[in-house]
Amino acid sequence: MSGHTSFKIGGPADILVLPESIEQLREVLKVVKETVVPLTLLGNGSNVLVRDKGIRGIVIKLGNMLRHFYEAEDLLVFGSGYSLALASYKAMECGRTGMEFAVGIPGSIGGAVYMNAGAYDGEMQNIVNCVKVMDLQGNERVLTAEELNFGYRKTSLQNSGLIVTEVTLKMPSGNKDEIKSKMDDFSHRRISKQPLEMPSAGSMFKRPPGYFAGTLIDQAGLKGYTVGGAQISTKHAGFVVNVGGATAADVLQLIKDVQTKIKAGVGVELQPEVLVIGEE
Repeated sequence: MSGHTSFKIGGPADILVLPESIEQLREVLKVVKETVVPLTLLGNGSNVLVRDKGIRGIVIKLGNMLRHFYEAEDLLVFGSGYSLALASYKAMECGRTGMEFAVGIPGSIGGAVYMNAGAYDGEMQNIVNCVKVMDLQGNERVLTAEELNFGYRKTSLQNSGLIVTEVTLKMPSGNKDEIKSKMDDFSHRRISKQPLEMPSAGSMFKRPPGYFAGTLIDQAGLKGYTVGGAQISTKHAGFVVNVGGATAADVLQLIKDVQTKIKAGVGVELQPEVLVIGEE
């Protein structure tokens, strides 16, 4: 799985399937149902750490399917595999404001809804109108934003067995030049402050109430702290990067060390934002 995640870490999956259409996805789900094998669903693999023993059963990676887009009156409709960053540019082209925050977030728009991704005081929950989902029997239905029960980096989709196939967004009209200027500003901030040139899974820790995880880690003198091939980024302490040959065990030990140090120093319990999956 190291070849299928942005962290470039992870042991082997028993079976990896890369469906390219809804029909192919249904066929895979039919096999899963008939054979009763464990199933793991991935979007683009950008917010996940796969353990070193890999994943048993079938892994379905959805990032290379469902990349359609169309505009329907005041709504923007994206296939769940559409790049989140590219979707933000598409919203700008359509003169819609509210998605500027997503300009530099990696991954698919389906995965972004699943995790309620956000940045710069913006979140998916602010712009989602509804989503189309498929259950493990291959049946599709629509869930409203209210039914998704959005929270900080969570939704009711997690652990539901439902697969996001389409995302419908609703945003107010805005000035294209102002939207572009805001996106350019966010992009510049990301490039200058975040280790985008290194393999990572994005921001490692959730924001603790009243604090910023990266600031706490930096103040604790942990920038550059390394376990094996895993390192607290010297550019942004909120990121754990793979400096070369990192294992999941390295990352998990580093997370534990950071949690222990921050808890002892300021009494704050840091919680990982990244999804950890696979066999221990």
